[in-house]
Amino acid sequence: MPSLKDLRTRIDSVKSTQKITRAMQMVAAAKLRKAQERAEAARPYAERMENVLASMGVSYAAREDAPALLKGTGKSDVHLLLVATADRGLCGGFNSSIARRARAHANELISTGKTVKLMFLGKKGYDALKRLFADQIVEMISFREVKQIGYSNATEVGEKLLNMFEAGEFDVATLFYSKFESVISQVPTTHQLIPAKFEAPEEGADERSYDYEPDEGAILDDLLPRNISVQIYRALLENGAGEMGAKMSAMDNATRNAGEMIDGLTQTFNRQRQAQITKELIEIISGAEAL
Repeated sequence: MPSLKDLRTRIDSVKSTQKITRAMQMVAAAKLRKAQERAEAARPYAERMENVLASMGVSYAAREDAPALLKGTGKSDVHLLLVATADRGLCGGFNSSIARRARAHANELISTGKTVKLMFLGKKGYDALKRLFADQIVEMISFREVKQIGYSNATEVGEKLLNMFEAGEFDVATLFYSKFESVISQVPTTHQLIPAKFEAPEEGADERSYDYEPDEGAILDDLLPRNISVQIYRALLENGAGEMGAKMSAMDNATRNAGEMIDGLTQTFNRQRQAQITKELIEIISGAEAL
């Protein structure tokens, strides 16, 4: 059984930890609001761009002169998985859920004879998968020193993907990230970037025809590369909000657990102290009676 001094030291240590987790919870809560606003503001633009591309791309993809980003290379032998996670931990299962989804997808592709390559946006995804896929890792890009993720950061990643695709280094590129829904809900999401994948319009949808100026091909040539950067930017913003929400929730749980641990240790300390005082009183009384 630990001594009273050991228990007192343990209680002080847990109290110090509790102060840290409470402070981290407050910082995450302060950052969450701004991160959530940025993520929600980016959604309409990204979704509208995909809708515009879908309205042209579904029919245009079958044409021989369709852009390579739309029709692909004609094969799907080499897959590039772009895994976007956070650069820091202490946010519950946020990073592991994205890495787990990417790992399952990679294993499924490998089991069917496909070649898999991985590019990481964020250190935690790299840390989670580097042991299993060390030979397939292409690059790890960290935004740890970036105070606020901007569109320029996504553009740099998008240009790397385009250069790799033009060099014939992969056939299909898929993005993995976590979509922010609430403080306690972040949904791991898979999104195919190259070749662009769009759903056909539903029956009964607006089927009016539009005349495009310039023509559809020129618009697709311009929008398809831009859409890659837009979708990456959206993923980074969604991850930023999701990370803060998950961290806020995790630190709240840690603070509560620390409080429960302190209560338990304090109770043990008081019982042991009471037992020690009772023992000393018994020894004093027994000594007095012996005299």
